[in-house]
Amino acid sequence: MLQKISIHKLTLGMYVEQIETAQSPTRMTKPGYVRRPETIQKLKQCGVNYVWVDADQILDINEIQYKGALYQGKYASTGADIDKARALIDSSKQQLSRLLNDIYANKAIDVAPLEALGSDIVDNIFERQHAIAWISGIRDKSAYLMEHSLNVAFLLVSFGRHLGFDHATLQELAVGGLVHDIGKVLVADEVLNKPGKLTAEEFDHMKLHQVFSQPVLDSIPDLSQIARDVSLMHHEKLDGTGYPNGLKGEALHTIGRMSGIVDIYDALTADRCYKRAMSPSEAFKIMMGLTPFHLDPNLLRAFIQCIGFYPVGSLVELADGRVGLVWQENLDDLTRPVVKLFYSVRSHRFREVEYIDLAKRHDLRIARATSETALDINVDAFR
Repeated sequence: MLQKISIHKLTLGMYVEQIETAQSPTRMTKPGYVRRPETIQKLKQCGVNYVWVDADQILDINEIQYKGALYQGKYASTGADIDKARALIDSSKQQLSRLLNDIYANKAIDVAPLEALGSDIVDNIFERQHAIAWISGIRDKSAYLMEHSLNVAFLLVSFGRHLGFDHATLQELAVGGLVHDIGKVLVADEVLNKPGKLTAEEFDHMKLHQVFSQPVLDSIPDLSQIARDVSLMHHEKLDGTGYPNGLKGEALHTIGRMSGIVDIYDALTADRCYKRAMSPSEAFKIMMGLTPFHLDPNLLRAFIQCIGFYPVGSLVELADGRVGLVWQENLDDLTRPVVKLFYSVRSHRFREVEYIDLAKRHDLRIARATSETALDINVDAFR
């Protein structure tokens, strides 16, 4: 709630929205917190008599000092990791593009570049998992097949690491993620990119991508069985109603069950031309409804623990109406991460960037997960 106060009552920690001189009120071009005494002095020198402050937002001295430490301390070092993550994803897209073009042209497929890329993915997940989550969250709707394949690879490696798999298995999972939808290259474009619900006939054609995958996978020398299983099992279901082989119960082993969970999660949290992206928490609620008949409930719980209820890079709204990106997880309480705030649903305006550690601010809480589509904003500049 905005309140008008005298400039002489303005103190450190207040959030200034508007100022008033003897001439007229003026909305601040960059509203924000007063963090230094020099700011108050400068306003007085400029002839400001009154200010409008947001009474719902105020920082104490400790919070002001803490924010400065956040900017210059532990989070500043993530810049290099984000650059490396971005370089990996860019090179991965180039490699995937070459692979898809070779398949479309019916050229021989070499597994060596895929294995090298898989190894790079595993190494980066171990070294900079959060940076990977940030960058892979920036999706290109026009390149969904590549984005989806790459994200499934990253998610499978993270999931496998959480479950304690060895490095060699993680690398095979990464390769499996990269090729898991390889048959879609041969699906008719008008079906693959249709902006709406598929007819029964179109859905039957779409399901053929699993049939199309088989000979492509067979043509890749030395492709591991784990990578093949990721590709051929990610649409199978525990009750036998999946495809292409209708595997049921124990016939659908752990790798196949994992790939189904990851594929569904990434599809639900992707923005497509015909649907908005779900938040991770929304996706998890839907997926819990698919247990125990389609998805393995124990593995799904493990995946939720691995990803986090509010994963790094996801968009959340606090109870006071401020919105931001989850910046870092709090392993002791996944519901109280560090959040990078920059928008308000109350004013419908972008605000000064602020980092809040919810583990240290028990007066604040996350009200809900949200999305760019729901808010009608673009947040790429804040990632």
